[in-house]
Amino acid sequence: MRYLLGVLLSLLILSCKNTSETKKLNAIQSVEIETIYEDSVSIRALEILDDGSVAFAGSNGKYGLYNPSSKVWNTAVMRQDSLTPNFRAVAHTAEDFFMLSIESPALLYKTGNSGAMELVYEETDPKAFYDSMRFWNDQEGIAMGDPTENCISIIITRDGGKTWTKVSCDKLPEAAEGEAAFAASNSNIAVYENNAWIITGGMKSRVLHTGDKGKTWEVFDTPLKQGTPTTGGYSIDFYDANLGVIIGGDYKNPKGNEANKAITKDGGKTWELLADKENPGHRSNIQFVPGSEGQELLTVSYYSIDYSKDQGATWKNLSSEGFFTVRFLNDSTAYAAGNGSIARLTFKR
Repeated sequence: MRYLLGVLLSLLILSCKNTSETKKLNAIQSVEIETIYEDSVSIRALEILDDGSVAFAGSNGKYGLYNPSSKVWNTAVMRQDSLTPNFRAVAHTAEDFFMLSIESPALLYKTGNSGAMELVYEETDPKAFYDSMRFWNDQEGIAMGDPTENCISIIITRDGGKTWTKVSCDKLPEAAEGEAAFAASNSNIAVYENNAWIITGGMKSRVLHTGDKGKTWEVFDTPLKQGTPTTGGYSIDFYDANLGVIIGGDYKNPKGNEANKAITKDGGKTWELLADKENPGHRSNIQFVPGSEGQELLTVSYYSIDYSKDQGATWKNLSSEGFFTVRFLNDSTAYAAGNGSIARLTFKR
């Protein structure tokens, strides 16, 4: 009996060891980068559609759609009268693709019944500057931008993107002096179920939260480095209603790694710094790896791709090739875009 118990104990220890080793082996070890698009366009807004195709909108009015099966791109240039808009925010529903320009006039387009892009929202305030856009579902979506009055600009649709309404400042937290956002990667907004979180930066870096799809709002402080126009949070992502991450820094000091990344486990109410004063430094986009139970993270900047297998406690540099934004197709494939290119990323475990 004593011998049998010893054998069982040995098997249990071996099993635990093998499980631990398996998890370690399953971590991402490297990335293969295949460029699938090149052009003289800066791309900070990238979206993977429900059928697996890839859409983008970028500088100089350029936008396009990629069919991964045929490996064919269809691209066009948007012009509005004499204007050529620059885009840094895109989103999609099951029926439509949306793209939103920066600067004034802010122009929001959707694919119409004919398949052509049609203008569905315009804002002419001289201070208008929109940064990011997401949808909760096929009917309800949200976009955010810098303040034009005394609050962060937020517009919402409840009819599938046909019409958009700007939220009044009396229903939003008052913006701090110099608080704004960075149109760095179309990831200033994260959504999960009825929630949305918005990361701000500049002189003040905070997280705005709604738990009822934009009807009511609250705001929480972050521990990120802030206090100048180029510091604060640049990107936010949530794995579920509680677990979220933010990243940023100062793009004028790209190697600066002090107080530039943080995690929350209570839905954004409180934040704890991650790998403080350790790499990576300034980053423009952070994403949870899908299917990783919230353990794995990927972050990009214009000079690096970095990965964490332990919720941001430690990081591994995967590549010195740079991108502005990244979106996952699944746990082993993502698409990334940057200055002049879009690439398919294949992760090796």
